[in-house]
Amino acid sequence: MDLNTLKGRLIVSCQALPDEPLHSSYIMSRMAKAAESAGAAGIRANSMIDILAIREVVSLPMIGIIKREYPGSPVYITPTSLEIDQLAACGVEIIAMDATNHPRPEMPLAELIAYARAKYPQILLMADTATVTEALQAQQLGFDIIGTTMHGYTAETQGQNIADNDFAYLKQLIPAVTKPVITEGKIDTPEKARRALDLGAFAVVVGGAITRPQQITKRFVAAIDQPEEQEA
Repeated sequence: MDLNTLKGRLIVSCQALPDEPLHSSYIMSRMAKAAESAGAAGIRANSMIDILAIREVVSLPMIGIIKREYPGSPVYITPTSLEIDQLAACGVEIIAMDATNHPRPEMPLAELIAYARAKYPQILLMADTATVTEALQAQQLGFDIIGTTMHGYTAETQGQNIADNDFAYLKQLIPAVTKPVITEGKIDTPEKARRALDLGAFAVVVGGAITRPQQITKRFVAAIDQPEEQEA
């Protein structure tokens, strides 16, 4: 695919895990259709069943992942060659995978990249990273895209938010790498998405703020239930 079709654009993550109210491949396909009709440039989706359902109704390029847990490893986003094969069978344009420095369940990340390149040279690879060090390593390994997906979701970055201090992490990351950076993770307002692009992000992924109504509702409830500040 021509990656430039995503440049400066919005990618919508359509995911619902088994314990979430909207867990359904049909519902995710409708979410993706709604995103497409509203002007999204791409979709990020999880699992073969969701991806195939979305493919039936949406023509946008897709970032595919498969979340699967393996004993003894915290890596769960496209962790092994099995998930690579399954995503390739779905015809996704981009495969994203955990590119953190955590122990992996099957083979080292370098070997997994070599496997994917040899077997599926037409598919672009996106590194879901948490730190600048991991991003630089991913670039050296040959990933086509660097994602900020894991920033704030690993033990080393726990409690951090991509938007902290006017996107200080993004300002550090973008000049450090030469690959396109897709900003993802806790982008929960249009203003944050716009700011990330203005700072040099190649594209922006938004998920929960668009496709997870339970998260959206919680934000409204928290704001409504918050007691008004007493006048001094």
